[in-house]
Amino acid sequence: MHTSRTLALTEELIALSSITPEDKGCQQRLIELLTPLGFGCETITSNGVTNLWARRGSKAPLFVFAGHTDVVPTGPLDQWESKPFVPTHRDGKLYGRGAADMKTSLAAMVVAVEEFTASHPDHKGSIAFLITSDEEGPATDGTVVVCELLKARGEQIDFCLVGEPTSAHVLGDMIKNGRRGSLSGKLVVKGIQGHIAYPQLARNPIHQVAPALAELVAERWDEGNEYYLPTSWQVSNIHAGTGANNVIPGEVTIDFNFRFSTASTPDGLEARVHAILDKHNLDYELKWALSGMPFLTPRGTLSDAVVAAIADETGVHTELSTTGGTSDGRFIARICPQVIEFGPPNASIHKIDEHIEVRFIDPLKNIYRRTLENLLAQCSA
Repeated sequence: MHTSRTLALTEELIALSSITPEDKGCQQRLIELLTPLGFGCETITSNGVTNLWARRGSKAPLFVFAGHTDVVPTGPLDQWESKPFVPTHRDGKLYGRGAADMKTSLAAMVVAVEEFTASHPDHKGSIAFLITSDEEGPATDGTVVVCELLKARGEQIDFCLVGEPTSAHVLGDMIKNGRRGSLSGKLVVKGIQGHIAYPQLARNPIHQVAPALAELVAERWDEGNEYYLPTSWQVSNIHAGTGANNVIPGEVTIDFNFRFSTASTPDGLEARVHAILDKHNLDYELKWALSGMPFLTPRGTLSDAVVAAIADETGVHTELSTTGGTSDGRFIARICPQVIEFGPPNASIHKIDEHIEVRFIDPLKNIYRRTLENLLAQCSA
């Protein structure tokens, strides 16, 4: 049976065990394929992280494919039906770590560009790749570093398509035109430790914080907007006590997180939390950590191009969504006005026996190519 070029490249990349932050030669393979197409390829390293900036052309508009070569750890190897870094076919599916997140997308992007530049050698604008090996990890030495470098150079990105696995059930049924921000807090409420039989000599911080906690749970932080659900506040962990059942604890620690929309700001959310805590006269410390700002690309040139490409290739109706976790799109959005994420179905990502249906692989490549045609081929010389 004929193996498509995209499938073959996907299998090559899966076979490279690039567990974050390792690249294991994935980007070098991409460089070998992009250089003959006229891309100038630049490797940017930072604290053991490998990043690739590859650009073809110098004119505007600049269209960027973005993604990552790193994958999450495999988990227990004995639970995989086949070895995670040996690409394996079963029942019409390709199995392997990174099959869905996101080595298929990387292969599809490269082959799409090969086909597009062969058909449109004099296309308008420029094409680039922004690839990192630090998306699944801390994300401190990856895409953000490249974006800062591009900003310092004055390189303006006009459109960016990130290959994250965004589809829900079938290829193309969902794309992301934004992501919620993530704001975490570690709250320590202080009391006075004592014997549980003498509560008048102690002060129970769990009892003290409970009414404030109930108020925080019930608070309506915002109403969301056209693109976002209302902001969500969730407690992830509560810890107190010595382990003995006869000791009133001296403090309680509560970890919580906001997933917030563009309808709220980090400063505003922080201020409202402090106001509720202060109202309850708590003795507390609260440390904040902002891991990502929300970003949003309203319906426009890029989303229209992607939606049309999906419809032309698959006939699938596409939903624009801002659900899910954070992605590197949050960094790119700082220097690019239009960022869209689109890739394969995501039901198996980060799981044992991660896979992609083989029937989606070439259509994904074709959608990427059609997106380029919609944006850069109209005015070809």
